[in-house]
Amino acid sequence: MTTPRLRIFPAISRNRDPSKYIGELMQVAEFADRNGFEGLLLFEGNDVFVEPWAMAQHIMANTERSSPLIAVNPVYMHPFTAVKFVSSFAQLYGRKVYLNMITGTAMSDLQGLGDDQSHGDRYVRLGEFVELMRQLLSSPRPVNFQGKFYTASNLQLRPRLATGLMPEFLIAGQSEAAQRVARETGCIKMQMLPPDLENGLNAPGMNFGIFAREGRDEARRAALLRFRDDPDNRELLTLTMGNTDSVWKRKLYEGQSAELHNNGYWLLPFLTFQADCPYLVGSYAEIGAKLKSFAAKGLTTIMLDMVSDEAEMQHVCKALATSGLF
Repeated sequence: MTTPRLRIFPAISRNRDPSKYIGELMQVAEFADRNGFEGLLLFEGNDVFVEPWAMAQHIMANTERSSPLIAVNPVYMHPFTAVKFVSSFAQLYGRKVYLNMITGTAMSDLQGLGDDQSHGDRYVRLGEFVELMRQLLSSPRPVNFQGKFYTASNLQLRPRLATGLMPEFLIAGQSEAAQRVARETGCIKMQMLPPDLENGLNAPGMNFGIFAREGRDEARRAALLRFRDDPDNRELLTLTMGNTDSVWKRKLYEGQSAELHNNGYWLLPFLTFQADCPYLVGSYAEIGAKLKSFAAKGLTTIMLDMVSDEAEMQHVCKALATSGLF
């Protein structure tokens, strides 16, 4: 019987300096390519410095095997535009891509773009987007589609995409609408690392960061030095929370502590606007054992927040290796 392998997509910790953005992305992308990661997670939004499709092409042109995980928000493009990019990358590089289907961006950005859809309707639109993309990518004949948000009449993608290069779709939303769309479309459902680490696992995909060292105490000391508490950063997060209707952000923000828990769960990087997810802190062996336990409960895919520092990324790889699944 083949041992299951965890599929891991690194993402750089929050970067607010445009002069360092591309360099840090490429540092992590090249490290990921050399060390067996699937491909870099690329964000989308008005405040993202480089359009993720453009960044994906730059990464694929400068790596050997990377298959980027590209965030796709229907507010920014039509499904046919997305399938043309997928097809183009397949022809240019002979590689598939992964698509992280999202609806979220700052409410002020949605207003600026003239998008006044409700939270629920944005997910209806997302479901139609995925369905139309799939039909266009797989159908040997012109596609006809009639939905609430998209209509297609004899629309066809040329050339037809090879089966082995079909993209895989992920959905990271935590709301009931997001869960419904994930079920209906067969997308890989993602969730945040739960505080108790075990009982809250209910999806094949999970989002978190890893901070690891040889020993537990060493890892905790190093983590506290790397991610420092800061009242200005906490205030920045508070301001952004007033400009979002994201359910997963609310769940992380409300009633949570910045304390580093005994089980290694740590939310301080999120609460101080330095990361978009919780962190798991511990020794290589502890983290490897937890990953093995997660995989036994059905975990297959990880969006992994990483600090763009070579030494830190090596520590993460050592922890991953101890799981026996990477």
